[in-house]
Amino acid sequence: MGERCSWAKTELSKAYHDAEWCVPLHDDQKLFELLILEGMQAGLTWELVLKRREAMREAFDGFDPVKIVAYDEARLKELKANPKLIRNRLKLAALPVNAKAFMKVQDEYGSFDEYIWQFVEGRQIINHWQDVTEMPAEDELSRWISKDLKKRGFKFVGPTICYSFMQGAGLVDDHVVDCPWHSNNKAD
Repeated sequence: MGERCSWAKTELSKAYHDAEWCVPLHDDQKLFELLILEGMQAGLTWELVLKRREAMREAFDGFDPVKIVAYDEARLKELKANPKLIRNRLKLAALPVNAKAFMKVQDEYGSFDEYIWQFVEGRQIINHWQDVTEMPAEDELSRWISKDLKKRGFKFVGPTICYSFMQGAGLVDDHVVDCPWHSNNKAD
């Protein structure tokens, strides 16, 4: 076996790669957090999101959709003034919109987990990339998920964001084949 995937260069990204990336995620609270964080990343680096994740957890009430859905203009203005956050006005305005859409999915499916994992029939897709340059920015599945999420009212859920979400939530295992964290390299 080789080294971890080459994109994980800093201590923060190595820790994320080793413990979270491509690990199947089934907890609705964590899935909501990841969906928000992936939307926050649009146009930025994942490293920046990781650096600000704890501040966002604190500022966004632990990514509790029940609390976030009630955010009003005053609360969004307060968040925009917080220098520890990603302060894009449109991304912040999407918080209560996405919380509302998330809770509607939970009501319809019983959980967001049930909804999102249906796209892969409940089983992780294991890719066999030789190099990180082979990984797509989006694919047919991420376009399908994006289209469905948008239809349900979600914002900042384009196909590229959805592909990153699929990796972060473990719907796909995109570790390169030589990476010790690739599914084929893990001991049972």
